[in-house]
Amino acid sequence: MTAAGSESAAQSAEVPAELDGSRLDAAAAKLFPAYSRARLQDWIEQGLLTRNGLAAARTREPVRGGDLLRLTPVTVDAGSAAAQEITLDVVYADDALAIINKPPGLIAHPGAGAPDGTLQNALLHRFPQTASVPRAGLVHRLDKDTSGLLVVALTLPAHTRLVAAMAARRIKREYDALVNGGVVSGATVDAPIGRDPHNRVRMAVLDGGRRAVTHYRVQERFRFHTLLRVRLETGRTHQIRVHMASLRHPVVGDGVYGGQVVRGIGMDEGLRAALRAFPRQALHARELTLNHPDDGSERHFMVEPPADMQELLGRLRAAERKP
Repeated sequence: MTAAGSESAAQSAEVPAELDGSRLDAAAAKLFPAYSRARLQDWIEQGLLTRNGLAAARTREPVRGGDLLRLTPVTVDAGSAAAQEITLDVVYADDALAIINKPPGLIAHPGAGAPDGTLQNALLHRFPQTASVPRAGLVHRLDKDTSGLLVVALTLPAHTRLVAAMAARRIKREYDALVNGGVVSGATVDAPIGRDPHNRVRMAVLDGGRRAVTHYRVQERFRFHTLLRVRLETGRTHQIRVHMASLRHPVVGDGVYGGQVVRGIGMDEGLRAALRAFPRQALHARELTLNHPDDGSERHFMVEPPADMQELLGRLRAAERKP
């Protein structure tokens, strides 16, 4: 038993001839494919993976054909997070994964200022098995005030495969983004993102940041705004919000990146008031496409934006119809 979790049934595998001379962690990743290489490296360092009955001295030590590797996995608990009965919109669920339609305002994980009432607390109640999966199974995140689709792994093997798929950019995500100003046409933003050196709560386009790529196309044009369909190639913090702001088309309602400023000479006053009152960034994770972690079949999910964003779009359309 460890402080971080509990031991599961031990698993054994013999090193085949084709892996002779491979690093221990690399061989283990081939022989125990349900677990990520990073997790196996941690277990090697904890002495939970033995070679011929002896704890390995190093993750990179070479193995030989015929060596017997024995792994005692440790399930990861959910830390201090408690299960809470919070309503979840479950779009789909099976033994391996769940697709959640997250409402705006729901934080992903407990943290400073939000010790409970989070998506993680809700998942632990609705899917108790996520207590044994890192981060309660969340493979990716949405900002607190962004709505839409999230994938949740319900088993450790599913988590390992889905995280690898996300890292390899095999999980496709598309968003509805209502932005300020008239966007002429679709394009791609390829601009690195890092922590804003002048404001630590913001991200920014920075030369030394991590590569970030956002593709967008125009869905609907209004007099002073544009509805975009946005596809993420990478997944940096605040990526869509930062990239749109860098183009001087911040997402409507985004107080962090300038989207709460309402401009437009001759704008309908009812619409102006609705834009000023909109309490969040008008950003919605609409579509999610992935390969199922168990059988590899392609799965596609789609949800419409929530009522607040639908109402705002309705006001924009109504304003366009006025003479």
